[in-house]
Amino acid sequence: MPILGGTLARYFGMRFLSSVLLVFFGIFALVALLDYIELMRRASDIPNVSPILVAKTSLFRVPQVTERIMPFCVLIGAMSCYLNLSRRLELVVARSAGMSAWQFVSPALVVAFLFGAIATTIYNPVSAILQERSKRFESELFGQNPEAMTSVGGAFWLSQRSPEGQAIFNAASSRNQGVSLSGVTIFTFDTEGHFKNRIEARAAELKAESWELQDAHVFALGARPASYPQYQLKTNLTPEQVRESFATPETVPFWELPSYIKIAENAGLQASGYRLQFQKLLARPFMMAAMVFLAAAVSLRFFRFGGVQKMVLSGVAAGFLLYVLSKVTEDLSKAELLHPVAAAWVPVLVGGLTGFIALLYQEDG
Repeated sequence: MPILGGTLARYFGMRFLSSVLLVFFGIFALVALLDYIELMRRASDIPNVSPILVAKTSLFRVPQVTERIMPFCVLIGAMSCYLNLSRRLELVVARSAGMSAWQFVSPALVVAFLFGAIATTIYNPVSAILQERSKRFESELFGQNPEAMTSVGGAFWLSQRSPEGQAIFNAASSRNQGVSLSGVTIFTFDTEGHFKNRIEARAAELKAESWELQDAHVFALGARPASYPQYQLKTNLTPEQVRESFATPETVPFWELPSYIKIAENAGLQASGYRLQFQKLLARPFMMAAMVFLAAAVSLRFFRFGGVQKMVLSGVAAGFLLYVLSKVTEDLSKAELLHPVAAAWVPVLVGGLTGFIALLYQEDG
């Protein structure tokens, strides 16, 4: 029996892993195809556009999109795995051999936990790096067409105050967590709040105590427009302050999040977004295991008993409700109404306990 149990455990674990990977790579390919088509549509007005550059730009930003749907890949993969095993009567054979439901769910729990750990420690840093590279490629594509860049998802705004007055920045896109900007428009005001000039530049990069603008055009009141290949605009902003305004926590690799939290706290800035992202990544392996419990609770019913379709729909509904709960707790945390630890771990506990109790009731109730 120990040999039989170990063999069946490896078999169930491999079946579960293959189902999850099949779902994940299927969604990955679909997202990559749709994103490539959309990017080609936006770049169709650019002369001599490189299809290879468009493909690289699209491919490099797909990992971060698919990273958000990994728990649902585990849920759908686990449901597909157990439904196939039940349809082919393999679960019946396993039960007749003396295995309980907990014994053939345990391999999937272990695989899901390891899958989540790899997603946190390896996949997340890689996706963050590729996201930054995709922004660089995108700036190469649309660097001469600021309107096309603005359609990516809205502009970024930043304000600075110095002894010379106030400056309001608008950028079509950002790289390196806001240190490098593209498609920049700057409105400057004097110390009394009176408008001074408007500056438009192809790119801007934060240097020591100044912004270095490339291909800048200055429009001042009562003067003719002036163009400069390079233009210096003084600033008292630090890279940490700029990153807090421009960088989204999702673009920071997992291993760098603790340092970002420490830097933001030392600068007197709010670090709740970084803390929430860090806790969400720590909770990801447990979220994957919780999805296995939910899937097992709705997928182990024998086909001859009927009602499989309703059970599957209930599993999908449970996954959707869990997603809604995670978004609600995330918004509460960003509004500083809920601690980041609670916001990240409450959905995991709710999903895991719901699936565990439902499975316990079915098998031992």
